[in-house]
Amino acid sequence: MQKRAKIGILVTVLVVAAGIAWGLMPRAVPVDMVEVTRAPLVVTVEEEGKTRVRERYQVTAPVAGYVRRSALKVGNAVAAGQVLAVIEPGRAAALDPRTRAQAQAQLSAAQAALAVAGQNAAAATAAAQLAQQERSRAESLYASNFISAQALDTARTAEARARAAQQAAAHSIRVARFELDTARAAVASTTRLQNGAAADVLQVRAPVAARVLKLQQESEGAVAAGQPLLEIGNPDSLEVEVEVLSTHAVKIAPGSKVILDRWGGDQAIEGRVRVVEPSGFTKISALGVEEQRVRVIVDIVAPREAWSRLGDGYRVEARFVLWEADKVLQLPTSALFRHGDGWAVFTVDGGRARLTAVKTGQRASLATQVLSGVTAGARVISHPDDKISDGTRVKSR
Repeated sequence: MQKRAKIGILVTVLVVAAGIAWGLMPRAVPVDMVEVTRAPLVVTVEEEGKTRVRERYQVTAPVAGYVRRSALKVGNAVAAGQVLAVIEPGRAAALDPRTRAQAQAQLSAAQAALAVAGQNAAAATAAAQLAQQERSRAESLYASNFISAQALDTARTAEARARAAQQAAAHSIRVARFELDTARAAVASTTRLQNGAAADVLQVRAPVAARVLKLQQESEGAVAAGQPLLEIGNPDSLEVEVEVLSTHAVKIAPGSKVILDRWGGDQAIEGRVRVVEPSGFTKISALGVEEQRVRVIVDIVAPREAWSRLGDGYRVEARFVLWEADKVLQLPTSALFRHGDGWAVFTVDGGRARLTAVKTGQRASLATQVLSGVTAGARVISHPDDKISDGTRVKSR
């Protein structure tokens, strides 16, 4: 009995000791394992952009006046030379009694100015005739040696001045006549408007065949000279304007491939960089951070049928392709961490994590090119934390 009791106690002690040893042994840490593979790798820069019509025209009022209500609507097609807006003279100024009185006074002043110019011209003509006679007598006296050459030169100079004054007087008559015609036109216009007649109008015509993109002045009303009336353009000639960080803009070259996605269509469309603007600008981000950005203009090279539903000012996501290649040895970027002056990963060998230094190349958002350190098929730990070190037992999560 004592021997059997001793054996039972010994077995119990061994079981307890084994349990304690098992409890104190380090257990395998569950991790996410991924495999190093060879696959296509595309390095891109992604930014939000918007479409815009390449050739757009803003039609403005050439003169101040009263514009009539437009019958055009956004999206209407217009032909080259078609009337886009009709502008009448300012109604308040044309029908104001003081304006009419001023126009009549200006007409009277213009008539008086024409009379004055005529009298001045008559006086200048008489003076020119007298100067001509004086010059003829001076030449006769000089031929008979009765006057000096200086006196003859003086007579000729006086005649030249008189001729010039005569021509100036003739020009003054023409100027006075033009001013009189202007004053008469102003009086006639105000008189017609006062009597209820139709006013002279100015027609604003389309410079090219296009479609109406925006109406700034649809209802009738007074407009100032240079005030925008509407915008026209060809929506079939779209381009994409993208604002990228200046640090990314230096990597983008004209002719680079662009993938336009998330615009609402079923498939992405292809574009090409046409212009990287040489000057940047400061923009405040949503987080309140100042950023230096550069505008990049992208041409859509996909067939028109692929993006026929796109219009002016639509939002798109632009992915600029900086580098791409097939069969690139790569691993998830999340598996990398800094180690010394380089990068490293934890490979899995025999159920244990092994610290492995690697040399990286091109880096995309989710994957990174591996130049050396691991081979295809190797398993690495994704998102390693502080529980993982060299030699730690691991298991797949």
